[in-house]
Amino acid sequence: MLAKIESRAIYGISSYRVDVEVDISSGIPNFSIVGLPDAACRESSKRVMAALKNSGYHLPSLRITVNLAPAYLKKEGSMYDLAIALGILAAMDKFDKDLLENKVVCGELSLDGSLRPIKGALPIADELRDQTSKKLIMPYKNRVEISIAEGVNIIYGNTLNETIRYLVENITPDNIEPHATPITPPQDTGLDYSDIKGNAVAKRAVEIAVAGGHNILLIGSPGIGKTMIARRLPTIMGGLSRTESIETSKIYSVSGLLNKTSSLIEVAPFRTLHHSISDAGMLGGGSNQNIRPGEISLAHNGVLFLDELPEFRRDVLEALRQPLEEGIIRISRSNMHITYPAQFMLVAAMNPCPCGFLTHPDKTCTCTPPQIQRYLSKISGPLLDRIDIHLEVQPIRYEQMRSTQPGENSAEIRSRVGEARRIQLKRYSKYKYKVNSKLPHKLLEKFCEITDEAAGILKNAMDELFISARAYDKMLRIARTIADLDQEPIIGVEEISEAISYRTLDTRVWLP
Repeated sequence: MLAKIESRAIYGISSYRVDVEVDISSGIPNFSIVGLPDAACRESSKRVMAALKNSGYHLPSLRITVNLAPAYLKKEGSMYDLAIALGILAAMDKFDKDLLENKVVCGELSLDGSLRPIKGALPIADELRDQTSKKLIMPYKNRVEISIAEGVNIIYGNTLNETIRYLVENITPDNIEPHATPITPPQDTGLDYSDIKGNAVAKRAVEIAVAGGHNILLIGSPGIGKTMIARRLPTIMGGLSRTESIETSKIYSVSGLLNKTSSLIEVAPFRTLHHSISDAGMLGGGSNQNIRPGEISLAHNGVLFLDELPEFRRDVLEALRQPLEEGIIRISRSNMHITYPAQFMLVAAMNPCPCGFLTHPDKTCTCTPPQIQRYLSKISGPLLDRIDIHLEVQPIRYEQMRSTQPGENSAEIRSRVGEARRIQLKRYSKYKYKVNSKLPHKLLEKFCEITDEAAGILKNAMDELFISARAYDKMLRIARTIADLDQEPIIGVEEISEAISYRTLDTRVWLP
């Protein structure tokens, strides 16, 4: 007695087909699962047998063999429980095997026969888009994250018996309406740039960074507002496009985080990390049986904020260099190679020295030059070269703190940023790039037209500051973004001069 049913497995943020083959024969009672299952997958035999018993099915002592094909690929997790249970019942002729044709079944079983949600439901549904001949059977608790999947026939079930009732009688489980759950709107955090007194230069730099998707590093003494400025950055970012939203939601789905948010990721993620994070936590990884996205992938299409940058482990920071350049992270193991997207905007903050007062106009720094050098050397030159904007944040004076004049609010800044983004989308409509920061070197001459006078200033900056070719490209991209904010077609003296001023660590004028 043999039955076969289609299921899916997660690979990165995609899925591939897995055929669950169930054979039942006489002999010494045994339940074995083959096809490179991990521990959670092997334990499926215990969950399935208990779920079948508690759902009212009497199972005589039989020899049950389950094969998860293709057998050369590792199978992880508990998402095959439901398919295995249905395969066993079909092999025992509890219902017609033909009812399993063109069905894709995924779900974890509780011991009482109820269905529990699985990780990676959204990538599975997205892979089946427009395959109208197939029906996807999933746990009802996954309905929110896959409710946006278009062109997919989805049947949700609460229990094993409800699923069987659908297969046999073609009756949709009671009180279940596919796609009926509305998407939860993003919550207002209450943060706004109007809360910030002074720091006009820093707010301007952040506006430029968001408009062009540039990485930014804020440098200054403790308590002057670096973190406050960074945490309000999402308030001036626009929403994600449909494509970006689904791609970001897939990452959260395979990480098991989408159900916790109970909605599609519609706003740009903002990930704040503690400096004790490991390289696996930052980049992603784990064992061969449990490779998961890291923080740089969870920040995809959003912001990765690193406060107190020099306090992070050097190997963790150095590992950011390749993702910052390529926008992806490749995780390699002995028998597996997975690629996750990592198109994020890096926002970092740091003190100029261990005591924090090297650049303070009034307080005296107590650090020695070797201490300062050791502190700054924790951040390598190649990493700094990949950060577009380096800005020294100035202390706020009493008069600014007591001012009753309201600061510019986030909505006003967001409007300018949105207009600059629209200009960039139109300019790069024939290319895969959306923002200036991603513009490759070969297209700089075409899209970063510059006046002769501005070019002369840029040449002098290169000669005097000894900046790298990468930094030269970045200054051009920043100047292009500034021109877009000012709605200027050509980069002039003001734009290039402002762009050069945002390379503080190239000049290092405040070092002893």
